[in-house]
Amino acid sequence: MKSFTVHQGLVAPMDRENVDTDAIIPKQFLKSIKKTGFGENLFDAWRYLDAGFPGQDPTTRRPNPDFVLNQPRYAGASILLARKNFGCGSSREHAPWALDQYGFRAIIAPGYADIFFNNSFKNGLLPIVLPEAQVARLFDEVAAFPGYTLTIDLERQRVVKAQGEELEFDVQPFRKYCLLNGFDDIGLTLRQADKIKAFEAERLARKPWLAHTLVG
Repeated sequence: MKSFTVHQGLVAPMDRENVDTDAIIPKQFLKSIKKTGFGENLFDAWRYLDAGFPGQDPTTRRPNPDFVLNQPRYAGASILLARKNFGCGSSREHAPWALDQYGFRAIIAPGYADIFFNNSFKNGLLPIVLPEAQVARLFDEVAAFPGYTLTIDLERQRVVKAQGEELEFDVQPFRKYCLLNGFDDIGLTLRQADKIKAFEAERLARKPWLAHTLVG
């Protein structure tokens, strides 16, 4: 998992409440047994005028020119500004995968659905919660100033505007530790690799029959 320390990026506004996970990555794309390739279909039903299906060549699609991520001023955005209850609906982990693989490193919103919120941290995506009034002001500023960027400092827990104003956010210490160090659940476990190997060797010495594999 990629570590998250300080990130500066262009902001794209998703000016809708209750954006659910089926909108983030529609159900037909969940058939893939791989953990990659979902960025091409992020917000698929809103992003394209034609119906999408797994394995489709994205260059053959018809982009919706009215959708925010298709507007040239937001090309390359890596911070998503959203409204309340972002990520509601089903618990699919594919939603943060799609956001991350599209290029987003962080989301800023007044609130999130619980499962999406937890899944985001586990996949290197930082979901920041700010008061609704602050989020509304950010929407106004993004609309008013093309090329609007923010800097997110996870260590200091600050969102920093270009002119220097800072907005403080909370993050649970363990989640912060994992993001700063790029540890997902597997990475956390592998920190104990030496202890795991020692345990397995000691167990095999006491119970050598465990080394045999039954066939049949």
